[in-house]
Amino acid sequence: MKCKKWLWLVAILLTATQSLQALQAQPATAVAPRELPTRGALYSLLDTYLAALKARQPAQVPWATGAIYTENNVVLQAGDGLWGTVTAVGDYDFRFADPHTGAVVFYGTVTETDTASPFAVRLKIKEGRILEAETVVARPLDAGVPFVNAKLTPRPELNGVLPPAERVSRERLIAVANGYFDTLQRNDGTLHTEFEPGCNRRENGMQTTNHPNSGYANMELGCAAQFKLGIYRYDDALRARRFPVVDEERGLVLASAFIDHSGRLNDYKLADGRPATSMFHRPHSYYLLEAFRIRGGRIQGIEAVFTTVPYGMPSPWSVAHSR
Repeated sequence: MKCKKWLWLVAILLTATQSLQALQAQPATAVAPRELPTRGALYSLLDTYLAALKARQPAQVPWATGAIYTENNVVLQAGDGLWGTVTAVGDYDFRFADPHTGAVVFYGTVTETDTASPFAVRLKIKEGRILEAETVVARPLDAGVPFVNAKLTPRPELNGVLPPAERVSRERLIAVANGYFDTLQRNDGTLHTEFEPGCNRRENGMQTTNHPNSGYANMELGCAAQFKLGIYRYDDALRARRFPVVDEERGLVLASAFIDHSGRLNDYKLADGRPATSMFHRPHSYYLLEAFRIRGGRIQGIEAVFTTVPYGMPSPWSVAHSR
């Protein structure tokens, strides 16, 4: 009886061993790589979103489950905010895409009844649906700067595919853009990034470099010259930095951050010894979406849309997540 029991146990073990060997001998099932969205598909979804916005019809947007919509850094229901007041979307169209992460960005203008504003939109796409929609609208009465211009003209230097010899890696593009923020934060004349000689920056529709007729002395200078003077010493912190869209073919990076001003600095000296006075005498913050065109590792052009928000305001996008 005991012999039969042992023979039965040996048979079970032998069968299990043979089954395991057979399973191991089978070819591994290939795991298909994640199919990345094409640039065309991302642009198509962006066009769908903009058409729905223009029509005030958020239901026309293919929202993903759990989608988040923010406007000027506040989480809103899709259909609220700009969706309820938009009367026109302008013709200006500057866009780029990041098929690697399924993201796309748009810079344009929007009209609410009788007021036109520059605005920027970032979308994140998942499985053909919009998971994140981030909007910054620089409304003239809210932006917190004396210049807001919604009559935007195209900027050829920001467009076009870069020749392979002038492209840099995704990591390098982010590092160059981040170096710009390092340069701007407590600006003391030290450059932490590189600029092309003809670099220009446009903020809320206003060219703020190489602009001799702007009415602002510092705007007569180029990108690097402004920072070498330490003009922006009063920018205490470039906080909650993100780089959610990187277009390697076109050398474009979208950055998001807050610029915090504590208001403590009043009089200070520029790098050349000249006296200067801060423009902020109270706690204040800007929230921005800023695009950098980078060619050969140097910043060629900048397009920014930003608006005033409560000082020290946190970001709903700052918590790391993989959605």
